[in-house]
Amino acid sequence: MISAVVIAKNESRMIGDCLKSLKFADEIVIIDSGSTDDTIKIARRMGARVVSVIGSDYSEFRNYGLKAAGYDWLLYVDADERVSGQLAEEIQQLISAPVTDAAFEIPRTNIFLGREMHSGGWGHDRVIRLFVRERLVTWHHALHEQPEFNGRLGKLSSSLIHYSHRDLTSMLEKTLLFTGYEAGLRYRSGHPPVVWWRIFRVMITEFWQRFVRLSAWRDGPEGIIDGLFQVFNMFVIYARLWEMQLSKHG
Repeated sequence: MISAVVIAKNESRMIGDCLKSLKFADEIVIIDSGSTDDTIKIARRMGARVVSVIGSDYSEFRNYGLKAAGYDWLLYVDADERVSGQLAEEIQQLISAPVTDAAFEIPRTNIFLGREMHSGGWGHDRVIRLFVRERLVTWHHALHEQPEFNGRLGKLSSSLIHYSHRDLTSMLEKTLLFTGYEAGLRYRSGHPPVVWWRIFRVMITEFWQRFVRLSAWRDGPEGIIDGLFQVFNMFVIYARLWEMQLSKHG
């Protein structure tokens, strides 16, 4: 039997379709970190169990899910992700037979502003989200969380669908949230003082990464928008880090 764990906060527009794609699971646990919209109401109406937590550490949120889940298999899904019918079928077949692997990597199809993306860092995206519960030890890192597990890593072939950003408004909202996390991590790790040339350097490096190495332009206007937004995102992270450092020194 399998538990699905969904990390959510203020996802009333997305949570319903996410939970519909998880109907095959034997239980659904929502780890909610302080929703003020209808996320919790929708989740409970659709039969999910809600665990309310506080904080901004995503590895802690996933560890809460590990503790709260009641079954032998664990599947982690974010509110903006959907389990395709093919993936649900593949998972059901997998967990019904003996396995030797401890965790499984799942390919992810990314939809950005309504377009399926293939370049600019979106291609070959795979995430480790399915586990034999007793072999999952813990999750590490506050933002780009990574699992620690005992055993081998297997691979699934069917895709998890990720609706990354639906519109520019949601992109800007997420920027305010996640750049704060990113800047805070750098600040607490003792990052060197942010001076003018460092801001330019990180922006130029990000531009080269997105447009030269990863060819973001191949995905058309959406790819160009995303590539430039990632450069802007890096600028905001370092501007906020500069602000934190300035505040520390009065």
